[in-house]
Amino acid sequence: MDLRSTSQTSNYQTSDFVSKSVQATLFRNVYLWMTLALILTAITAVLVANSPNMIGAILANNILFYGLLIGELAIVFILSARINKFSFQTATLLFVLYSVLNGVTMSIIFIAFTAESIGLTFFVTAGTFGAMALFGTITKKDLSSWGNILFMALIGLIIASVANWFLKSETFYWIVTYAGVLIFVGLTAYDAQKIKVMIRQHGHEINETTQKLALMGALSLYLDFINLFLYLLRIFGRRN
Repeated sequence: MDLRSTSQTSNYQTSDFVSKSVQATLFRNVYLWMTLALILTAITAVLVANSPNMIGAILANNILFYGLLIGELAIVFILSARINKFSFQTATLLFVLYSVLNGVTMSIIFIAFTAESIGLTFFVTAGTFGAMALFGTITKKDLSSWGNILFMALIGLIIASVANWFLKSETFYWIVTYAGVLIFVGLTAYDAQKIKVMIRQHGHEINETTQKLALMGALSLYLDFINLFLYLLRIFGRRN
């Protein structure tokens, strides 16, 4: 028996086991951080909606509302562009801040829609999101070709939404709504597979770099969930 060969085989098996364990931890962290962010957003939205002073200030001051939206966009762009320059703690703080700000702006849905329809939409979103995230994770089909198509469709969706802000066409509104649902359903599957691939490629140990990688994965899925929820709310939401 070649003891060196046996030792090398054992080392490879141990290394492979460690890598898979690390990858499983990082993958779990992606969904844990995403879930915690959603919970934080929901709690913030409910608290603000139940505060007459706060919700009144948001509804009465367009500058404040749009300032919050711009602040959210700024955080996402800064995190995406400079994640490698931030410490993991700073990146986490920005993620938490974004979740809170998003909760503040989303508080207005409790004024516009009934609580029952919001709850129904949440469960529909969770089921749809879960199914597509699972599909993206386990499918053997390479979804990388979806990326450019979905990105261009997302740009088109933003332009169409802005255009309809002026046109105020109900038909165009519903076209944009259903297109938004399809786009974010596709992005959920695409992002889930992309996260899995990235973790497999880089997740050999848990360090600050891989933790930030998982955090950005959580942010991507969080954005997919929130946007899918908002578009589905247009369909299932009952107005107060």
